[in-house]
Amino acid sequence: MEFDQSGAEPIKKQIDRLAHILDKARLAEYVDLQTDTRRFLYLNFAAGMARGFGTAVGFTMVGTLVIYLLRKMVSIPVLGTFIAQIVDIVTLQLGRH
Repeated sequence: MEFDQSGAEPIKKQIDRLAHILDKARLAEYVDLQTDTRRFLYLNFAAGMARGFGTAVGFTMVGTLVIYLLRKMVSIPVLGTFIAQIVDIVTLQLGRH
């Protein structure tokens, strides 16, 4: 049985195209990362630390903005009275038990 060379060229082009796509997807690096446990753990740890730091900084900035806006919109004595009422309620509840 002879192999027809005329049909091999489109298949070769498709294989080359697939190899190029896989190379662009960096599949080899991904497989290497999955098999290197230390590097995988290190990168996940670093990503978690960065995510946690970003969350803390973001929460601090938003909290500061909220407090700033509350101070501008609500007078401090009103806010202080409200907090004092909450403290009184908590104190009464603790004294009953």
